[in-house]
Amino acid sequence: MTGAVYLVIFLVTILASIYSVVIFFSHTPRKETSSELNYTTNDDGSKTHQLSRRITSTDIATGEDSLLDISVVVPCYNETKRLGKMLDECVLYLETNHKGRYEIIIVDDGSQDHTAEFAIKKANELKIRPHVLKVVKLSKNRGKGGAVTHGLLHASGKLALFADADGATKFSDVGKMIPYFANNPEVPKVAIGSRAHMVNTDAVVKRSFIRNCLMYGLHTLVYVFGIQDVQDTQCGFKLFNKSAISKIFPHMHTERWIFDVEVLLLAEMQKIQIKEFAVNWVEIDGSKVDLARDSIGMAIDLVVTRLAYLFGIYKLDKCKKLGKKNQ
Repeated sequence: MTGAVYLVIFLVTILASIYSVVIFFSHTPRKETSSELNYTTNDDGSKTHQLSRRITSTDIATGEDSLLDISVVVPCYNETKRLGKMLDECVLYLETNHKGRYEIIIVDDGSQDHTAEFAIKKANELKIRPHVLKVVKLSKNRGKGGAVTHGLLHASGKLALFADADGATKFSDVGKMIPYFANNPEVPKVAIGSRAHMVNTDAVVKRSFIRNCLMYGLHTLVYVFGIQDVQDTQCGFKLFNKSAISKIFPHMHTERWIFDVEVLLLAEMQKIQIKEFAVNWVEIDGSKVDLARDSIGMAIDLVVTRLAYLFGIYKLDKCKKLGKKNQ
């Protein structure tokens, strides 16, 4: 055999090996359990109530039929120490600007510190009417991405924001983003909170050297394997209209930390409009990220996610059947 033939065999072997590794590390989201389709609220505490119907990729979703301006989805895992401040700011803004026209969906991702009970207690403290704050308890931990996806797919608002439970981003900054969606609700759009303008501020400079190195390393990987047009993919403050939710989240595979990148990949693949908005952000103690372990996991998930779409392992209709089964 000629050298060219050997080269072809070698390249095919390498590609087959990479393909096999990507399949091995790829993700399939688990089905929702029956209990995860219900929520509790600050009524008598003994009843559960049914969530809104799951949004699917076949929905013609404009949100125009919704009575709610906005849904806020808050993924939580052991957040009793941080959730209170976030809800204080969130409810103050929403009561001032969207009174009677909002909902807050707390997705408790298998917490062991009674986060769900804390959220109900906080709703009473803030004098929120029943069924405005809804607590969904996942029967088994799915990861932040899985919790966010679950909440957004059951959101009722014309718009839906996912916001981290730590309150690191100033909640009222959502007011900068909402006007972006004012026209043409049938056109899918995504608004992203961005901390890119803070790169030389104390909030970033005073981070540990190791944390900053890992942050810049992840950003480099995101640029190479994922998104080139978005400066800050990881900020936990993103707003979607209902049309964007129906085109993105029924297809989500990744349920862990790097899910933000898949969200943006799916948006770019479908030519969905994306715009970044500068937000005020501060570092909050109590992060659940293990720098060593989770940085490696995020890097692997990032590379696998990008290659899975390139190889056709992940497809836009990959999770459609899952969505239909869960209706």
